[in-house]
Amino acid sequence: MEKRVLFRSKWLPWALIAPQLLVIAIFFFWPAGQAVLQSFQMEDAFGMSTEWVGLENFRNLFADPTYLNSFKRTAMFSVLVAGAGIAISLVLAIFADRIVRFAMVYKTLLIVPYAVAPVIAGVLWVFLFSPSIGVVTYYLGKLGYNWNHMMNDNQAMALIVMASVWKQISYNFLFFLAGLQSIPKALIEAASIDGASPWRRFWNIQLPLLSPTTFFLLVINIVYAFFDTFGIIDAATQGGPGQSTSILVYKVYQDGFKALDLGGSAAQSVILMMIVIVLTVVQFRYVEKKVQY
Repeated sequence: MEKRVLFRSKWLPWALIAPQLLVIAIFFFWPAGQAVLQSFQMEDAFGMSTEWVGLENFRNLFADPTYLNSFKRTAMFSVLVAGAGIAISLVLAIFADRIVRFAMVYKTLLIVPYAVAPVIAGVLWVFLFSPSIGVVTYYLGKLGYNWNHMMNDNQAMALIVMASVWKQISYNFLFFLAGLQSIPKALIEAASIDGASPWRRFWNIQLPLLSPTTFFLLVINIVYAFFDTFGIIDAATQGGPGQSTSILVYKVYQDGFKALDLGGSAAQSVILMMIVIVLTVVQFRYVEKKVQY
């Protein structure tokens, strides 16, 4: 029989969730409301004077070619980070699920990157690919490939993509490993007895049963690529060279804190927030139909 909790007071449920509602209101709704308000205003660098300008900040943004180019960079960056991160994590989880000896050691080593701060991850990858002292750069030079992400746009984008994927792999790995271990072993054994190859067992049994986990990670990784990679980009490339790695979230910082265009920066943050909301709704509306619960 289904168990239900009955509250004698109608105020008790609200009192129990009040702390969480307060945190959401203070750290999400209030800043979001402030950003929406400031996006319709023009402020000086010190916030001493404010002028209501309506949609002028938004018109200036969409007339700026550098801002429009940041949409393309952000789309490419988010697709690469989310796609590569999910694919690599799934492969690692499959191998880790099959390891018997020293399994805990392998799993622990794969989880370690998640404990690294984004800025530290960016600095680490900069050292590895430094044009002058980088270990990876040295061996790439031995192979005849000249690496200098400070001068090459594509190499700079590749660097922040690799660093962002590496930072997020551990998070994805944990969920995929938990999903694989929750699949009944009897299904895999029955398919094996029927003569199904390891690839057929994965494609026809494991992957469909992992679809809820994959869908969840797809949403999380898209949000991660749009917002949580700021620290990596700032530490690794600072949006360069020539704004080639300045995605939307980093351009908000550049225009707001460096150029001191507070109104334009607020307008960019509103647009970025709306993009993420629309992408999330689209994923739940259409992509979730492919999920098998």
